[in-house]
Amino acid sequence: MHLWISFPFCTMYVVAVVGNCGLLCLIRYEDSLHRTMYYFLAMLSFTDLVMCTTTVPKALCIFWFHLKEISFDECLVQMFFIYTSTGMESGVLMLMALDRYVAICYPLRYSAILTNPIIAKAGLATFLRVALLFIPLMFITKKLPYCRGNIIYHTYCDHMSVAKLSCGNIKVNVIYGLMVALLIGGFDILCITISYTMILRTVVSLSSADARQKAFSTCTAHICAIVFSYSPAFFCFFSHRFGGHIIPASCHIIVANIYLLLPPTMNPVVYGVKTKQIRDCVIRILSGSKITKSP
Repeated sequence: MHLWISFPFCTMYVVAVVGNCGLLCLIRYEDSLHRTMYYFLAMLSFTDLVMCTTTVPKALCIFWFHLKEISFDECLVQMFFIYTSTGMESGVLMLMALDRYVAICYPLRYSAILTNPIIAKAGLATFLRVALLFIPLMFITKKLPYCRGNIIYHTYCDHMSVAKLSCGNIKVNVIYGLMVALLIGGFDILCITISYTMILRTVVSLSSADARQKAFSTCTAHICAIVFSYSPAFFCFFSHRFGGHIIPASCHIIVANIYLLLPPTMNPVVYGVKTKQIRDCVIRILSGSKITKSP
């Protein structure tokens, strides 16, 4: 069955790479997309590329060539990039929610609040937050004594799958992993919830139905990205820690791979369809027109 399983993996990976690289090139060369919202979208696209490229090529090697071996250090490096990219995905979605909040609630001050230096500092702070929280997790996992075999029933190096191979006490891993998830995911979800609560209050107070519809339409793609990202993430996180004996292992593996493949595949599609400026640029390029470039 590995050959048949590999086809959706490969198809989704190709769509993710082509879609996200296309978005990055479009934002880079199209002057009309040199705006705050699209800078954050470029961060999301780059993060999605790292996230799927860290896992899918190795999974395809398992399916196609039965190359199942990976050294322990390579496993830790893969684990670091997986968790850093997923943490960045959450952080960038939070920044995009704040961007929508400022755009809708403070439209006259939007360009003054979200300047290019502020965007760069926000992106750097998001990366440093994730990296500094996950580096200790790698060291904690590396220090564990391992004596229960060397087989991980997964397509990539998942933290809990690796930790469960240890014959030592993994309580610290469980507690620290839970703490990091709450610090990153919990904080980001709280910020997203507060942002959309304020957005909803502002939009409802608008007198014009057209203005309300226009304001809501600017958030549609972002809400879809949140659903694609957080739904499988919640399942993976809680099922590993609290439902390990109830949920079949195959279900864990399928959802975990969906978690890393679905957002990179769907985000460029959703933003390409739902965002008028991107859609117009793509149509113009496909029709043979040149990308606009100002002096």
